[in-house]
Parts: sequence; structure tokens; C-alpha cells
Amino acid sequence: MAATKNTKAFYNTEIPSDWVIKKLGDCCMVKGEYGINAPAVEFSEDLPAYLRITDIDDSGNYSLDKKASVGDSNYEQFVLNNGDIVFARTGATVGKTYLYKPTDGILVFAGFLIRFRTNEKLLTPQHLKYFTETKHYWDWVKTVSMRSGQPGINAEEYASLKIPLPPLPEQKAIARVLSTADAVNHTTEKLIAQKELRKKWLMQQLLTGKKRLKGFDGEWKEKKLSDLFERVTRKNDEGNTNVVTISAQRGFVRQTDFFNKTVASEILDNYFLVKKGEFCYNKSYSNGYPWGATKRLNDFDKAVVTTLYICFGIKDEKKTNPEFFEQYFEANLLDKGLTKIAHEGGRAHGLLNVTPSDFFSLKVTIPSYKEQTAIAQVLQAADKEISLLKAKAEKLREQKKGLMQQLLTGKVRLKINKE
Repeated sequence: MAATKNTKAFYNTEIPSDWVIKKLGDCCMVKGEYGINAPAVEFSEDLPAYLRITDIDDSGNYSLDKKASVGDSNYEQFVLNNGDIVFARTGATVGKTYLYKPTDGILVFAGFLIRFRTNEKLLTPQHLKYFTETKHYWDWVKTVSMRSGQPGINAEEYASLKIPLPPLPEQKAIARVLSTADAVNHTTEKLIAQKELRKKWLMQQLLTGKKRLKGFDGEWKEKKLSDLFERVTRKNDEGNTNVVTISAQRGFVRQTDFFNKTVASEILDNYFLVKKGEFCYNKSYSNGYPWGATKRLNDFDKAVVTTLYICFGIKDEKKTNPEFFEQYFEANLLDKGLTKIAHEGGRAHGLLNVTPSDFFSLKVTIPSYKEQTAIAQVLQAADKEISLLKAKAEKLREQKKGLMQQLLTGKVRLKINKE
């Protein structure tokens, strides 16, 4: 690698003087084709798979989570080919891109996507894909998409996107370096997914007694939640303004962070004040938690929650391990009981009609305090392992961003072998 000396202006940065600036439309064989307008149908091996905006994950890969097919007989002209790249044209995901990979199988792209196919004598599809991950590209998306109220960029506007182009051998060399970074990132993400699956399996096995840790064979006992916990109805007399809500994925978060605005009442005196280590049950629907979510307050010393929450703390921490129950609630093992009382109580004002007395009458079967502690330690070790891997993945993503900033602006040039 070598630093660049001779440069010229490109928007608010500098690029090498031997690079050219071209509009996307001038570098393409296919200059902005809209996808098929057809409804998705249940996935079938007999039909082609559908590529919708929601089928592209945050990393720009084809997601298999909600795989669907398209049954329209006129699908053939909308089948993606090797080298095709599609751009999301509307909504919150405007600007998102996906570069087709033959290993993803036959894909038909939907109407809210726009297809471009580069002239590979000018612009490689890999270089274009990496350019769409840069800050410059996303700044452009933000500016162009907001010109008309509803976020959106049409084919003509995408075709006007200006791209700084290195010589073709350099484009290929940059793609090789960045694809190596992608491969490392992918390996780490895959390992995280494996560890998370293993943690879920451990939770289901250890927290239900299906699998016992070495040295434990005592009988588990059935207890009511009221035997283990006491309800917290502490009023917010001190005027605490740290209003939190439960996120299924992130636990307790400040409402201002979760909703990007203050949604709580200005008067918080009647709200419940909870302290670090105490639990809250949110009986409203949460994504991934069909009957609500129960979480433990860990990140704040004190916080305020709406009185719709059922709050509680451990009665005797010498007999009941809070870390064990933090994992127990995380595994949704209360769902069966909550489902029963929710159906019996119906819904009121859009919320599950779960009363505190119903909640605390729920029964759980648990081991001795000593076994609770041992189980919690195993699961916490798994959490720590996942947390470290996620930190590594984030560091790798930041390193890739740094590489892109250097290579895709030409601040650092790669040594090119003659092809």
C-alpha cells in the first residue's frame, strides 16, 4: 500500500487524479429496471424464490428467515443474473443494496427494488456494491431520498449517482481486500449464531431439569411466584425521570432511546420506581415475546416504569438466586402459564388482562439454591462468550469501514500486479 500524492476534488474529499468520476447510469448495461409487481406466495421448490426488500439483511445478504416464492407466470424477465445489483427504492430501507450471488439460487426481484447491471469494462459489480456501503453513498441517499416527503429514490435518480472509479485492475484489487474482510466477518457472525443456538439449547435443558449438572440429583420443587418474590409498588416520590421500557432484545432501555422521543407523561409521581436487581413484567405484546417480557434491571441504579408493569423483587436471596431467574425469564418459561391466564382474562385496552394476583399465583418448578447458582454460572459464561464475540464482530466491522474509507477514496493505493 502507498499514500496518494496527486489528487482532485470529489464532493467534500479528494481522490487520486488518475481516477475518473462517472454517473452510475453511464457505467451500466442495464440502467434501472423495476421489479415484478406480484404477491408473494408460500415458498415452494417448484417456484422461484422472491427477493423483496425484507429479504435483504442489514449486511446486504439474502436472508432465509421468511423465504417466499412468486407464482406469477411472467417472472422470467425479473430473474436476477450474475453481476446484477438491486437498490431499494422506497421507505425506511431506501438505499439498501443486494449484489446477486448465484449460490443464492434463482431469485425474482420485487417491484420495490431497482436493478442495475454494470459494464464490467468500466465498473465491476463488486466495486459498486462496496461503494454503496460508504458514508459518501449514504449521505447521498439521505439527501436525495428526502426531496419529496416520503423517502424514496427512483431509477433515474439512482442513475445520476456519481461514483469515483479507479482503473479496473485497482477495482479488482480493492474488492479482493474487502472480500477477505467480509469473509472474516462472516465467519465471526456464523460463530455467534452457533453459540446463541447452543445457549438456547442449554437454557431449555438446564432450566427445566432435562439435563442436570454433575453433582446434582436432588428433587426439584414446585413453588408459586409469590413464594419467591414480593411485588414492588414503590411510588416515584423522589421525582426520578429515568423512564424505561422493556425491549425484547435489549432488556430495559430508556424510552427516549427506544422511541427517539419522550412518550411518558410529564407527571411521573404515580409511576413505579424500581431499583437495580428488581424485575418487571410487561404484559403488552413484545416482538419475540408473545405474552410479554420479564426483565431484570441491570443497567441503572433506579428507573421509573408505568403502572401497567408488574414489578417484583426476590424475597430471600439466600434461597432464591436472581441470576437463575433472570435466565429463566429470558427463556420464556413462563409462557405456558401466561398464555393460560391471558386467555382466561381476555384483553383490556389492547393489553393482556393479567392481574398481579394471577401473575404471582403462577407455579414454577425449580432446583435447590445451590443448583440454581451453578446453572446460572454456566449460562452466564455462555453469555460472556457471546458478548466477547459480538464485540469482536463490531471491531471487525469498524476495521472494514476504515479500510473502505482509505481504499474507496484512494487515500491509500494498493500495489497492483499486472494481470
